[in-house]
Amino acid sequence: MNDTHIRNLLQDLHEAGERNDEETQERSQKMLNLEPDTAHFLYLLLRSSQRKHILEIGTSNGYSTIWLAWAAAQNGGHVVSIDRYEQKHVLADSNLRKAELRDVVNLIVGDASAIVTKLPGPFDCVFFDADRISAPQQLSLLVPKLTPGALVLADNVISHPQEIAGYLAAIHAMPQFDHMVVPIGKGLSMAFYKG
Repeated sequence: MNDTHIRNLLQDLHEAGERNDEETQERSQKMLNLEPDTAHFLYLLLRSSQRKHILEIGTSNGYSTIWLAWAAAQNGGHVVSIDRYEQKHVLADSNLRKAELRDVVNLIVGDASAIVTKLPGPFDCVFFDADRISAPQQLSLLVPKLTPGALVLADNVISHPQEIAGYLAAIHAMPQFDHMVVPIGKGLSMAFYKG
């Protein structure tokens, strides 16, 4: 695993995603990648806290997945990543292979709410970066599958406050979480699961 190779690939993927999103009106065709600062922050957070069992909801083209997998690989861990769109699964698969991280990630295509019901867990990190409306339901399904000390993260708190309001309300209603918003990129919700 070559760090320079991965960083160059990530930069190329982010730039390609930006160009795609400027040219595409159809939401399902957009990549909607994380801001690079947010992605790098997640990588440092997960690597330094030795996260090994990571769930990502919202794979897209694999940009954020590569960051998560890069951290997980160095911790001897694994990522499960879910996306509802088959064409994005194909892109993510290809990009993870280019990053030489495909063996660290289990890519699953389908409806995340249905899939998380069947996932055994446990997870020490969950990252929500897809449909913010269904995130509260997915959160309630995942709480029993979290390890004590798990991190639960969600993007777009500042950029999409109305859409993510239900998720934030759900987190605040659960006393077992210590929560804050990190003002990085489009706003990152960070919750620590006290168990």
